[in-house]
Amino acid sequence: MSINQSPFSRELLQWYDRHARALPWRVPPAERAAGVRPNAYRVWLSEIMLQQTTVAAVKSYFERFVNRWPEVGHLAAAPEAAVMGEWAGLGYYARARNLHACARTVSERFGGEFPQTAAELKTLPGIGDYTSAAIAAIAFDEPAAVVDGNVERVVTRLLALATPLPSAKKAIRTEVERLTPHLRPGDFAQAMMDLGATVCTPTRPACVLCPVRAHCRAAAAGTQEQFPVKPPKAAVPTRKGAAFVAVRRRDGAVWLRRRTEKGMLSGMSEPPSSAWNARADGATGAGAAPFAAAWRLCGPVAHGFTHFKLDLEVWRADVDADPPIDGWWSRSADQAGEALPTLMRKVLKSALADSADSLS
Repeated sequence: MSINQSPFSRELLQWYDRHARALPWRVPPAERAAGVRPNAYRVWLSEIMLQQTTVAAVKSYFERFVNRWPEVGHLAAAPEAAVMGEWAGLGYYARARNLHACARTVSERFGGEFPQTAAELKTLPGIGDYTSAAIAAIAFDEPAAVVDGNVERVVTRLLALATPLPSAKKAIRTEVERLTPHLRPGDFAQAMMDLGATVCTPTRPACVLCPVRAHCRAAAAGTQEQFPVKPPKAAVPTRKGAAFVAVRRRDGAVWLRRRTEKGMLSGMSEPPSSAWNARADGATGAGAAPFAAAWRLCGPVAHGFTHFKLDLEVWRADVDADPPIDGWWSRSADQAGEALPTLMRKVLKSALADSADSLS
């Protein structure tokens, strides 16, 4: 039996035709069947945003991006600072820098048209194995194997795969390659993602509703929640540092600077902070301040990154003159548009809540 006629892909696609999630970057199955093609720019943008982020978190960012920059050429022409500002709060900020670089590459080297194969797409900034396969399959009907976390979970349960992740990745990809049909590969990829997100969930999977339960070895054995097998988690270290918020007395504006182009939160805006990173603590205490002032401790701010936790002391000083370091004043009304990561917004909230004369 050819793979295009396999019971698994047929049953999954029939389910997808009825239960596909309505997502702002997706062409619904009925429209796709009527000949409406997915927009490669929207597919690419959504896939970059969805890396290590949830659909719920991405929707509003996606809408803002496509409203402000409807086509890849518009995004390519945008100032990097504007792109970083719109991205602020979505995390993993290297993605935003690569997003802008990729838009410029597509506009300058490919005349504003995305390459149509996974191999060509993978040459673009910020596009790896998963993203290239997803764009090629969804936008251009290439039967590429698309494997994200949801798909990994589905396949390990289908096979009752005892090999722990990440060692199981090769076997998972081989199985996805076998299952992916040449007809409707993009819909198949999205169906696998939807199955993992809505039915084959990490805990308490809804196996009774699963359209491909008959093919699942783990469901047959009642062991579905034992998969995927994961190695023991390594201990997550906690790093320390300090942030220093200078507040201008006359209007409550705060002094911000741009972080360096390398390292954590590269290129983003921040009130000055000490040199903490994933491997080492930063300096703490008022003595670590970048300039002399009447610094007072406002309290700690905790934040979690992928590989470590961070505890920042937040210090505040009310000043009249410009600080003797590079940066700019940002008033309360302007801060929504600043490229401030979530951590730094926490820092500002802590500092500005410290006294009655701070801005709301």
